[in-house]
Formats: sequence, structure tokens, C-alpha cells
Amino acid sequence: MLEQLNQALFLLINATPESPEWLIKLAIFIAKDLISIVPLLIAILWLWGQRQHMAAQRMMVIKTALALIISVSLSWIIGHLFPHDRPFVTGFGYNFMHHAPDDSFPSDHGTVIFTFALAFLLWHRVWSGVLLFAIGCVIAWSRVYLGVHWPLDMLGGLLVGLCSCLLAQMVWNLLGKQMYASLHQAYRVCFALFIRKGWVRD
Repeated sequence: MLEQLNQALFLLINATPESPEWLIKLAIFIAKDLISIVPLLIAILWLWGQRQHMAAQRMMVIKTALALIISVSLSWIIGHLFPHDRPFVTGFGYNFMHHAPDDSFPSDHGTVIFTFALAFLLWHRVWSGVLLFAIGCVIAWSRVYLGVHWPLDMLGGLLVGLCSCLLAQMVWNLLGKQMYASLHQAYRVCFALFIRKGWVRD
């Protein structure tokens, strides 16, 4: 029943040879490159901002990074425990983007972007979390549209992201102060020159 629903949703979203070429090219850009917003925003929040907000921003960055580490690890474990072929491996639908024929559930891209969006929703601002969640949905659509993922792969990524944020908060409650102090000290040593020049925040 669930697999039938998965296939039916896939066919509703998946592109066909009649789909506009410009839309397929746009979907390829979204599927491959939009995920780069994750490391970009993490770097920005750690390095720059109003002085009175830097500690809060960096704590948020550490919690987000922790959630991402947990989510990617969980995704890898689940993928090996419950392997599921990608649509093009089974010859289902149409494929418009080259991808290795590895396990599809849960989606790594979906896991990362939804973990990131939920982290912002929980620990940053509601508006930023909602915006990133919308970006996550667009990335999820593009990878199903291009035929490299099933819709439920993306739902799996969302659920893994939610669990990972909850686990990250639990770890932070136990070790957060120590983690922040250690990482901030390491940053001050490694970026001492840039901090002195005023290129990045202390």
C-alpha cells in the first residue's frame, strides 16, 4: 500500500520527455547546487554579525552542526538497514540527472536541508526556518522531478532531521557549555590574524 502510494506520487511529480527543457535545467541547478546554502549560512553566522548576538549565533551554529552530524549518521545507518533502490535503478519513470545507483532512502539531500531548516526554526528565527523549509521542499521536488528519488525518500529525510534536532538538543543540554568554550577557543587561535585585522568577529 505504502509503496503504491510512493509510486503514484512519483509519477505525478516526475518529468517526462515532453517536459520543458528550461524546467529540467532549473531543476538540475536546484538539485545539485542549492544545497550549498547550508555551509554558506553556517560560515556567515559564525564569522559575522552584531557583537551582542555573536555568542547566540555561534551556539546555534554548533547545535546545527551537531544535528547535521547526527542526521547524516542516522541516514547512513537507515540506508544500510533498509535498502531501497532508486526509481531509475528499477526502470520506473524517467531519469534526467546522472546519479550513482546507491540506496535512496532516506534522501541525503533531503536529510541535510530539512535538518538545517528545522534547526533554524527551532533555534534561530521562525521566518528563517520557514524560508529554509520552503527551499527544502523545492530541493525535494527537484530530485523527485528528475527521477533520482522517491517522494517518501524526502519524507524520510524530514523525519530523520526532526529526530536529529531533538537528539542534538539533548546533547547540548549535557555538553553545550563545554563544547562552545572549546570550539570558540580553537577558533580564536586559528583565526587570530583575521580577528586582529577586523575581518571577522572575535
